[in-house]
Amino acid sequence: MKIVQKEFHVSTRGRTEMVDVTRQVEATVREAGIENGETTVFCPHTTAAITINENADPSVVHDVLLALDEILPRSNPGFRHDEGNSDAHAKSSLVGCSEQILVKDGGLVLGTWQAIYFCEFDGPRSRRVIVQVRGE
Repeated sequence: MKIVQKEFHVSTRGRTEMVDVTRQVEATVREAGIENGETTVFCPHTTAAITINENADPSVVHDVLLALDEILPRSNPGFRHDEGNSDAHAKSSLVGCSEQILVKDGGLVLGTWQAIYFCEFDGPRSRRVIVQVRGE
């Protein structure tokens, strides 16, 4: 089994944002030369996340961010964390810091409308995304 790990950076412009990183992950898989296996996309930040969702209609991204803001608004008198980003930490935990995607015939196994998103909850910032590809 071969294992290849690379990283890339994502620069966000807003406090909350979902950035489609599918092409960067696909490029990493191609460069790894692994035909069949799996890849893990990991975000090493406590106020950001990785998810898979629809890429055809931009209103889906808007709706996901809106729903998260309604569940966890930025200001909540019960929050105790002094930095003012408690909502971002909670959103990161809800969405999760990684996704695993199958690799078949050298490409990602995603549904027709699926894309991999880096989710920013405390931007704007420059962030890292780590991609590990395993297989043959």
